[in-house]
Amino acid sequence: EFIKSIWPQISLALRWIDQHGDRDEDGFLEYARYSPKGLIQQGWKDSWDSVFHSDGHLAEGPIALCEVQGYAYAARIAGAAIAAALGLKNEAEIFTRRAENLKGIFQEHFWCEAISSYALALDGAKQQCQVRTSNAGHCLFTGIAGSEQAGHIAATLMQEDSFSGWGVRTLALCEARFNPMAYHNGSIWPHDNALIAAGLARYGYKDEARRILGGLFDASLFVEYRLPELFCGFYRRDGEGPIPYPLACSPQAWSAASVFLLLQAILGLEIDAGAARLSLTHPLLPDFLDEIKIEDLRVGAASVDVLIHRVAHRVAVEIERSDRPIELQVEGLDSPR
Repeated sequence: EFIKSIWPQISLALRWIDQHGDRDEDGFLEYARYSPKGLIQQGWKDSWDSVFHSDGHLAEGPIALCEVQGYAYAARIAGAAIAAALGLKNEAEIFTRRAENLKGIFQEHFWCEAISSYALALDGAKQQCQVRTSNAGHCLFTGIAGSEQAGHIAATLMQEDSFSGWGVRTLALCEARFNPMAYHNGSIWPHDNALIAAGLARYGYKDEARRILGGLFDASLFVEYRLPELFCGFYRRDGEGPIPYPLACSPQAWSAASVFLLLQAILGLEIDAGAARLSLTHPLLPDFLDEIKIEDLRVGAASVDVLIHRVAHRVAVEIERSDRPIELQVEGLDSPR
């Protein structure tokens, strides 16, 4: 009933993508500043110098960011699922078709062999910003990435240029504007890394996701387990913690939420409330934990306590308590972890 009540707003939001988000009708969402008081960059990396070309010169708008195309793709896929659940077959087919069309042209225009990743953005002249950034990890999170491209992105993000040992940098250190103390051009953001880890896990790169979780957990030991908004992107050094970013917010909501998404990523945890089903796909435990216990997890109308623990060299999953019957599905426990 709630979804029915807000369906008009969901439909309008999806329509906005086509009618207002894509001003030049090339299939991509762009932004541009139309007021001298507005933000120059309007993605999550909203620093004025966060979108540029490989030689360091700033991109001129309108700007189409790679991750924003992923957000639009995911919105259409979700819109199709909601429409189907409401019995709106025609709308579901339209949203699915538009999502797949976007995925196709995205591969064609954003993939960049030179950096083995998606370009950060297309500028106003539709030229690629061929820069290695964490933004491409959001394309894994949303599912717009092709399976072949996902493998290249995973390797690129986990190279030393990008992965510091604490987490994935917003910008690889080989790029022209890299600065480990820059807000968006070399720093490390926990929420950004959680989205990347979830994206890696989505395409089967669970060990890479586990490395990110491990790095951020180790970083949290130096800040009383409370991850800040961001920290500097210097290399990890034995016996030393991450270099704090002087003006980082702490606590910070994005960072607090990142812990749950990181755990969900390595556990492969999904809930189907309508079917009263709890699923875990290829669950892993981080090296520093022998068990994870989740209490009062809501699966539809049910409340359950779940224990994921190490048995010898394997992972076991148990329902310790459930106040209503639920279905538990666990896949991928046949190999040692």
